[in-house]
Amino acid sequence: MRNLGAKMIDFGGFYMPVQYEGVKAEHHAVRNNVGVFDVSHMGEIFVSGEQSLDFLQYVTSNDVSKLSVGKVQYSYFPNSEGGIVDDLLVYQLGKNKYMLVVNASNIEKDYKWLNENNSFKCEITNKSDEYSLLALQGPQSLELIKQD
Repeated sequence: MRNLGAKMIDFGGFYMPVQYEGVKAEHHAVRNNVGVFDVSHMGEIFVSGEQSLDFLQYVTSNDVSKLSVGKVQYSYFPNSEGGIVDDLLVYQLGKNKYMLVVNASNIEKDYKWLNENNSFKCEITNKSDEYSLLALQGPQSLELIKQD
């Protein structure tokens, strides 16, 4: 990646590129066109089971019941003192099946916190080491996906 001009950093135990042409150029490219981000360093925690929705309603700040299959919402884990444990993305993958995308530096902490707060009939599985994650962003994202 260095041979492509990448500026490399250590982030959450991952050695990764943070920019190529520069922050401004890349910001404008994504805002006006499309960009692909390798966010495989982030954590993927799966929640499933008959009370998975009730559990996520209990541990997240947003209304997970408003999600439908294939949709995502930004949220956070509030703690009992009114602070924030972490922010995350909640994806609904199917009925009673969700994927939580958490920050790389908080994977183990978040997984432990979720299990400590689980008194519901649901299973929590950390599959962060088994998944890669690409983020396709920008107004031309759909057009890029439609291409052969």
